[in-house]
Amino acid sequence: MWKRDEAVKPTVPAGSGSSPAPAVGLPPAAEAARTPSAPIESHRGMEKTTVNIGKSVVIKGELSGSEDLTIEGQVDGKIELRQNVLTIGPNGKIKAQVFAKSVIILGEVTGNVTASEKVDIRDNGSVDGDIAAPRVAIAEGAHFRGSIDMQRTGAGGSKQQQGEKAESKPATPAAQPAASGAAPAAAATR
Repeated sequence: MWKRDEAVKPTVPAGSGSSPAPAVGLPPAAEAARTPSAPIESHRGMEKTTVNIGKSVVIKGELSGSEDLTIEGQVDGKIELRQNVLTIGPNGKIKAQVFAKSVIILGEVTGNVTASEKVDIRDNGSVDGDIAAPRVAIAEGAHFRGSIDMQRTGAGGSKQQQGEKAESKPATPAAQPAASGAAPAAAATR
């Protein structure tokens, strides 16, 4: 394996400001690591990487992964990035069920979109299908046809579920202890 310390260091006059001349025979990855502008350490754990699918790419089937993804091409089938951000670029044409942490739509989506955090349809973005996410943003100029379910789900349950749990407790004065100090007429005025 090539190590930076073992590489032959070219001689560059001090103050010339130019980058060192490319070494002959080094693989491209080693050359990239040798240039001063390239990061020396891996980005793993330091920042998220984003993968791009170009506008000439067509995918038919299931697409899943654990990285943020930008799609400029066409996908027919199913997209599953449950812990990551999915961006549908302005040239993207999606005919799929979409599951992601957050979805940003600048292109066209035909199919249901489910996000654990947010769905954002930007201007000129288009969605024909149902959306399920706790937060939904639709910009002026965007197209949307379908239904929106904004129930919040989490460890404590949704607010609606918590409200139903609170209402399931007996609320009649007969079920309340008599030592509560509340007058029966006050309880009846609900």
